[in-house]
Amino acid sequence: MPLALLALAVGAFGIGTTEFVMMGLLPDVADDLHISIPTAGHLVSAYALGVVIGAPLLAALTARMPRRTVLISLMALFVAGNALSAFAPGNGSLLAARFLSGLPHGAFFGVGAVVATAMVPPERKARSVSLMFLGLTVANVAGVPVATLMGQHLGWRATFLGVSAIGVAAIASLALLIPNDGKHEAASTGLRGELAALRSVPVWLALGTTVAGFGALFAAYSYVTPMLTDTAGYAETNVTLLLALFGVGATAGNLLGGRLADHSLRATLFGGLTSLGAVLLLFPLLMRAEWSAALAVTLLGTAAFITGSPLQLMVMEKAAAAPSLASSANQAAFNLANAGGAWIGGLALAAGFGTTSPALAGAALAVLGLGVASVAYAVDRRRATPSAGRVVASRVPEESGALHG
Repeated sequence: MPLALLALAVGAFGIGTTEFVMMGLLPDVADDLHISIPTAGHLVSAYALGVVIGAPLLAALTARMPRRTVLISLMALFVAGNALSAFAPGNGSLLAARFLSGLPHGAFFGVGAVVATAMVPPERKARSVSLMFLGLTVANVAGVPVATLMGQHLGWRATFLGVSAIGVAAIASLALLIPNDGKHEAASTGLRGELAALRSVPVWLALGTTVAGFGALFAAYSYVTPMLTDTAGYAETNVTLLLALFGVGATAGNLLGGRLADHSLRATLFGGLTSLGAVLLLFPLLMRAEWSAALAVTLLGTAAFITGSPLQLMVMEKAAAAPSLASSANQAAFNLANAGGAWIGGLALAAGFGTTSPALAGAALAVLGLGVASVAYAVDRRRATPSAGRVVASRVPEESGALHG
């Protein structure tokens, strides 16, 4: 695999760290800024809102720029947002800085995925995307725990300065390792052409699969701490280590999903969603003992992230005329899944169905994701069916050589 993928992974590591570290720093931020923890929780929402808005917007606005330049510029915006977070004098300015930090998130992964797949043969596309996402999953294993400890011992502002330093390292890596020739710079159709590519039904079905599939993950993961403490019996001090196990599972699932998807994208997607639904259905049983609860958290990360690379690649191939915009839109869908899944899991809790009920709500979302993926498959088959002795012009290309796997 090209060494340039390392530069993308470094950027993904920084982005993954700043996205998730705020959850562990909320008490420290709330105490320092003299606000309540629920109010401080808006800082998480501000970042997610930045991702949802920035992903398609920045991808569309930078459509005519060289992708290497786009990646470096996005990471520079990331550094600026985190540096401003470190020096924010109050809650309002910190909210604005977190929103700014989230803006480049989706576009970086979107454009990065296009660059990653352009550097490898077709049979290694999914694997190249998974290697870029490796930075995101490793952030949950190492970046977030270390950054949280840094914030607890040196102050939360030091955490964001540290993340800014990661961003600077990513900029240097991108400048040194990402090719700067025309081979990797796809011709752009402009903003109007990019937006027109999103009118495709298969694109929206792929995005819908992302929302439902990862909504299943976040319905359970958003409430995994009370499951571990109230049901499995873990002490709160052990939760950080258990969440690192989730990161280990996510890293393994991401690498496995990339390798499998290069052989059969569709089968990997269906298998991942089925596995995710099965794990979530077993959560109430697995949470009855400490050892099985640890296993459940690990399996949740593995099953969920098996689908990451296949979904990213599928969205890109469904919008071949605007892969950067579609790939970035998939990141916005991921964050919508984060918010929507957490909301649906919360409804199950509020209805009094028990501490592990969000996992069962997640299982229902996984089934929904399978349904949407099945509809997408049926649409692909219909478009590929010969009509009047020839294949219709809109036939969807084979996905990594294995769309029918």
